[in-house]
Amino acid sequence: MMPFEFHIDIVNLIFKGIMIGIIASAPMGPVGVLCVQRTLNKGRWYGFVTGVGAAASDIIYAGITGFGMSFVMDFVNNAQTKFLLQIMGSVILLIFGIISFRSNPTKNMRQSSHNKGTLFHNGLTAFLVTFSNPLIVFLFMACFAQFAFVIPHHPVEMFLGFLSIIFGALLWWYGLTWLVDKVRTKFDAMGINIINKVIGSAVIIFSLVILFGNIFNLFTLPEF
Repeated sequence: MMPFEFHIDIVNLIFKGIMIGIIASAPMGPVGVLCVQRTLNKGRWYGFVTGVGAAASDIIYAGITGFGMSFVMDFVNNAQTKFLLQIMGSVILLIFGIISFRSNPTKNMRQSSHNKGTLFHNGLTAFLVTFSNPLIVFLFMACFAQFAFVIPHHPVEMFLGFLSIIFGALLWWYGLTWLVDKVRTKFDAMGINIINKVIGSAVIIFSLVILFGNIFNLFTLPEF
């Protein structure tokens, strides 16, 4: 039974990583808007490498967050502390979803240049734009706490987990550029705002479900 249980744990970790990658990439911030603009103005693959650059930056911050939290998790040995961490993660995700829903990503939007440049240059500029916003660390902290993603002293499992974060991020950017490319004649600033509100709503609903789930599970926890 042990190999089968181990396999299930790995699959679960990979699924969590994919979800974290999508959650971290989906909000239509500056890079999301840039990705859409480049897809419309330069072509789908220029938009996609913009997402690749953003994903490269995100995985660096995800690694930093995971490395720091691995030390914290060594001291989380009781149900009460784990419960509080999950509640905090749910609240942060809820706040993040509300901010995302209320924000207007097109407010300070600038027209993307039609000068294509190289794919590498497009990816690099997206990496630098994303890397200049270290607040993404708080989102990763919330996701890692909520999904119980960090497993100290299991480097192989965590390596697979972080690979799945990259895969989830790339899956999002691939899907977004595919959608924008398919409806390019009908896609405008309103389309960006609609995507942003759908994403914000999804995060709000998800965080509320998890938050209330954690609160009700409190009654089933063992005595502290």
